[in-house]
Amino acid sequence: MTFDPTDHWQRIYAEKAPDSVSWYQRSPIRSLSLIHAHKSAAPCHVVDIGAGASNLVDHLLDSPAFEPWLIDISTCALDITRARLADRAARTHFTTADITQPLTDPPAHWADLWHDRAVFHFLTTDKAIKAYARNLARTLKPGGVAIIATFAPDGPAKCSGLEVRRHDAPSIQAALAPTIPLTLLTEAREDHTTPSGAIQKFTYAILRRAPTP
Repeated sequence: MTFDPTDHWQRIYAEKAPDSVSWYQRSPIRSLSLIHAHKSAAPCHVVDIGAGASNLVDHLLDSPAFEPWLIDISTCALDITRARLADRAARTHFTTADITQPLTDPPAHWADLWHDRAVFHFLTTDKAIKAYARNLARTLKPGGVAIIATFAPDGPAKCSGLEVRRHDAPSIQAALAPTIPLTLLTEAREDHTTPSGAIQKFTYAILRRAPTP
């Protein structure tokens, strides 16, 4: 049977509570600190790739400094977030899309910040990584910052029943470089505790796109 990523993630979000999935964070402290540290506009346009039902957007909407755009392959996940946000959903953009297919939203070079926690490590083929990189190049402004978090080299080899490709920050940069050269600003680590109490090792790569000459 051919694997269908849309069906897989639809089923995950239909069958599991948002706070029971392994990547759940009650407060996404590391992502928020990095986003605040690298915001460069007012409002700062933040694209959250693989947003799922994460509450990162709730925290961003606590400040008028951010305009979020959520992208996920699962309509179910985005519907959960939309319902949770209630009236505040009107201040948020939602797009259902597979990041390995060409994006049509948001507009080209809309994003000041590209945030991805735990999507990139699911890209296990060069073809998928190149497609992701093309979408990043299309969406991120010159001078913008990409924050990409994956399982670290000593992190899990699987997630949600799927094989992953683990990275350190230089390998994230190198994987994207043929399509979109990025300067590695810094690397951060995180020990994420899952709802079941397991520890997952994460790498965060903070990368800047060169400004327009």
